[in-house]
Amino acid sequence: MNVLHALRQRKFQALAATAIVAGAVAAAVPAASASTAADAATSAPAPKCTTSDLRVWMGVPGDGTAGPIYYALELSNISNHACTLYGYPGVSAVGVGGKQLGSAARRDAVQPKRLVTLAKGATAHVSVGITDPGFFSPSACPRADAIGLRVYPPNDYSSTIVEFPFSACGKKGPSFLSVTVAIAGVGIPGYNV
Repeated sequence: MNVLHALRQRKFQALAATAIVAGAVAAAVPAASASTAADAATSAPAPKCTTSDLRVWMGVPGDGTAGPIYYALELSNISNHACTLYGYPGVSAVGVGGKQLGSAARRDAVQPKRLVTLAKGATAHVSVGITDPGFFSPSACPRADAIGLRVYPPNDYSSTIVEFPFSACGKKGPSFLSVTVAIAGVGIPGYNV
């Protein structure tokens, strides 16, 4: 009977050891999942795109008949990391020497603001509407020659100038420029980056 009792005790000990190991494995798996979820929750979102992260270029030709002609202003991520755009860029016409011509572009709320994440090499766009000064009285909007657009990425305070000659208003007054929010993807129909 001692032998039978000893065998039962060893079998019980073996089962207990197996249960302890299985419990430890089960406890370790959720712990690993929790730390992975915690790591994901604490990973930082992509930073905002700054002027130095972007190459800003004009999609030509424009689209429009009477009234404003709309151009796709492209914002391509040339940095080595993802970055984000949210909202409207600052856009104004500039003349020789970088002097602002007319008023800054008014915000055209045709689409809601949304966060756009640009992977390295990806492009987003905004639509810029340019109304010929001839639609306004010469006293309100005297004609001036713009050499391009000064562009501030959304929520950034440094700018770049995109060379693009057009007729602008020579003084502040009527809004001859308009701009939309940043939208993911290239804005030129049929164009793929």
